[in-house]
Amino acid sequence: MGRKQAREGAMQLLFQMDSNCVFDVLAIDSYLENFPFGENESGYIRSTVSGILENKSQIDEYITNQLDGWSLERLAKVDLATLRVAIYEILYMDDIPVEVSINEAIEMVKKFSASDAYKYVNGVLGGFVRAIDKK
Repeated sequence: MGRKQAREGAMQLLFQMDSNCVFDVLAIDSYLENFPFGENESGYIRSTVSGILENKSQIDEYITNQLDGWSLERLAKVDLATLRVAIYEILYMDDIPVEVSINEAIEMVKKFSASDAYKYVNGVLGGFVRAIDKK
């Protein structure tokens, strides 16, 4: 496995949390007990999802600022989970280039969401990156 599978795992866990309205660190343990990830992937998932939960309101505010006339509730849960992972990586993981985070998010959405959802996710992430570059 690798970072790509770990990102997908983090996105799927966030999707599950959002679907069940349970944003709890214990859900991470339960998820990792039930899916076969290697040590590196489990570490990435645990670290990333914990970080997203700690910074969820700020990350969601960044997403909301890019949703022209939309709300978080209108986004597909897969798209929202993917955006959370990508924005967390961009803000808090200096070892991952911004372009990689955006590209991986687009690839995840192409795999797990509606056929044209990648365009919207790309637009949200592009707007987010331009907004933080201005600051």
